[in-house]
Amino acid sequence: MNRRNFIKSGAALTALAFFYPEKIIGGEKVMAAEKLKWWQKTIVYQIYPKSFQDTTGSGTGDLNGVTQHLDYLKKLGVGAIWLTPIYPSPQVDNGYDISDYTAINPDFGTMADFENLVAEGEKRGIKIVMDLVYNHSSDKHKWFLESKSSRTNSKADWYIWKDAKPDGTPPTNWRSFFGGSVWEWCEERQQFYMHSFAKGQPDLNWENSEVRQAIFDAANFWLDKGVGGFRIDAIPYIKKPAFVDGKPDAKDGMIAVHTMTVNTPGILDFLHEFKEKVFAGHDIFTVGEANGVAPEDLKYWIGDNGVFDMIFEFSHVNLQFKNGEVYCRPTEWKLTELKKAISDSQAATKNNGWYPMYFENHDKPRCVNYFFKNVDTVKAAKVIATILLTMRGTPFIFEGQEIGMTNVNWNSIENYNDISAHAQFDFAINEGFTAAEALEFVHFFSRDNSRTPMQWNDKTNAGFSTGKTWLPVNENYKTINAAAEDKNFDSVLNWYRKLAKIRADNKELTQGDYQLLLADSEEIFAFSRSLNGKTFITAVNFSDKKVALQKDFTDKKIILDSESNFDKNFLQPLEARIYK
Repeated sequence: MNRRNFIKSGAALTALAFFYPEKIIGGEKVMAAEKLKWWQKTIVYQIYPKSFQDTTGSGTGDLNGVTQHLDYLKKLGVGAIWLTPIYPSPQVDNGYDISDYTAINPDFGTMADFENLVAEGEKRGIKIVMDLVYNHSSDKHKWFLESKSSRTNSKADWYIWKDAKPDGTPPTNWRSFFGGSVWEWCEERQQFYMHSFAKGQPDLNWENSEVRQAIFDAANFWLDKGVGGFRIDAIPYIKKPAFVDGKPDAKDGMIAVHTMTVNTPGILDFLHEFKEKVFAGHDIFTVGEANGVAPEDLKYWIGDNGVFDMIFEFSHVNLQFKNGEVYCRPTEWKLTELKKAISDSQAATKNNGWYPMYFENHDKPRCVNYFFKNVDTVKAAKVIATILLTMRGTPFIFEGQEIGMTNVNWNSIENYNDISAHAQFDFAINEGFTAAEALEFVHFFSRDNSRTPMQWNDKTNAGFSTGKTWLPVNENYKTINAAAEDKNFDSVLNWYRKLAKIRADNKELTQGDYQLLLADSEEIFAFSRSLNGKTFITAVNFSDKKVALQKDFTDKKIILDSESNFDKNFLQPLEARIYK
């Protein structure tokens, strides 16, 4: 097939930059890349401290365990560590229910341990990034304890309180993220308080300027400790709309709180104040968790006139949930949908803003199971890694992803710690599914899949702890562990290391433009990264089929391939390849 016909074909490349990377495309000249900031050139590694490394035998990971593995992370090319919450907490939602915003949970160590982690990270060029949870606090926080005590105390308006309806029922029919009403009755005030998540996580009232200043002060406390940035949790829900009923979306007669409250007009006013009073003037990065922000709205959240440096939007990881994020309502998705979701976000941040690329986090199952079914998970892990580390934007790796950790498959809902998994199990039962069917949904989607202890070696408890672990270790730790993979040249871990080095050594992979290729293919995810006339091309086969390649691929120079005996004319099932 000649080039002209190839471009017109159904398997066409979507950008002439593949052939002519220096040309003017669509009447718009590709601009030279600007000098990037430190956080745009590095890799961020997310740590769930509770499951990373226990140094005391308590069964719970700690800050000294993070410090212990800094050299491991440095070898992976990591320049920043995002810690999920390490503050004092009753652990209703594993630390996302905070009872003190400016202290360290004793389970994780002391403030001195934290300061040592920051200092040791600095020696290795690794910044520590804190998780801010400001939509809600714990119901054990001193602010809430005072607020609930009466309707006239100094913090009476620090949370969201509403009277019952005339018939005594809750103010609205909104369902919380963890099931049941978002409203909880308080005897002391004879009112309901709102909790978008668990009842132990009352929502803060951002309309109150004193509340905003208090949480801004808490963030500045950590800046004074030398942190390198913030990830901000559940931020699209801080602004509440009118408190009215919505159209029920399930048999329980309620509607998801996400539907009713996400990105309420006026939210950006709060966030610009946040930026002015905390972020501005510091050499840090900020990334907001912004489920529900569409690509076309990214310009309001990031970039020149935005509030954050990056936001996590969920379009590419919520393809299973076209009908709302409910375990028992998953939908089928196609590779073209995944490619479009990522490419739409890339296009939206091409000239304004920056993209945080990720496939896993503490709220999602393991990517080798979520994006693939019944495949070789080692090969699947390499496919994901190849996209992640050659894509435009800052790559975020979740602990254990770099060794190809997998989902668990426990035989009872009682084995699961995740409050969301229990809520989703109950919801499925109420929707008419059997207990076995409901458990299968939990197996696939539960957040516990990503929270099992890190698998360091093949010793007791995978080298994570000498004590009884807070969550069971995945049974496959004997074969999937960092020590074994460190010695295996062909391991997932060493594949990540190779990719990290290629990324660090080639500006095309940090500064270069992104162009999707083979947009219509349901087997191959391919894209180019071009800068100053030099181009890298990533091509991975998502399918279990051998796929032939057009000549426009086969005449390129291959610099890395996940198959040792590759055929330049084909991609084997789950084969990953990089051209230059």
